Amino acid sequence: MNELIKISSNENNEQVVSARDLHKGLGLKKQFSDWWKQNSKLLIEHEDFMGTPQSYPIKNGNGRIQLLDDYALTIDTAKHLAMQSQTEKGREYRKYFIQVEKAWNSPDMVMKRALEIANKRVIALQIENNHLNIELAEANKKLPFLEWALQTKGLVTPTIIAKKYGKTAIWLNNWLHKQGVQFKQGKCWVLYKKYDDKGYSDTIFSPTDIDHLHPSMKWTVKGMKFIYELLKENGHLPISEQDDLASYA
Repeated sequence: MNELIKISSNENNEQVVSARDLHKGLGLKKQFSDWWKQNSKLLIEHEDFMGTPQSYPIKNGNGRIQLLDDYALTIDTAKHLAMQSQTEKGREYRKYFIQVEKAWNSPDMVMKRALEIANKRVIALQIENNHLNIELAEANKKLPFLEWALQTKGLVTPTIIAKKYGKTAIWLNNWLHKQGVQFKQGKCWVLYKKYDDKGYSDTIFSPTDIDHLHPSMKWTVKGMKFIYELLKENGHLPISEQDDLASYA
């Protein structure tokens, strides 16, 4: 499919096009400002379009670059404006936008975007965890479990945490559920609202086949420290610390 007009993505991961590019591509005689004023009356800002002040560069008569105000249109809005032109070019653009939408919503592209979003969240969490590692190292005593947690990079499964206590992931997940920390949604554990915005965990989507993504919850360094403190309050210590206590008995 040949590119008829430049397609980009906004911060909400929606496809958008430049209103000025569309006006130019349609070959309309009416000036852009008059065309936009007439055709945007029923459009809703932040829903159908987003204003992008001084974002469209053009050369003026002196050869200097001048930045004009523009508008980022959703594909649905662009299709609507193309048909309003009532020209052969407008029908051509509408057909092109329909093809773009079909390609964007194909299973392969949906999965690709989901994985890209998941990877970005993982990277952001890794950066946050690296900063947290430094803070925790300075603020906490070097307990064996916390030393291990601080050295851990990225996200950790309940299985790995549970093994530090000589337990299974099933035991840990059920125990956290009884403590009002998490609940099961389908096959995936999810934190209750009280803990959801603390940065304790993240949901990772792993592809099982071309049409499905399998969600699973993993814990951040911050989350592992939270689990450690909660278990300690209830008399559960990692195996290494149990051994240390036994040696003093």
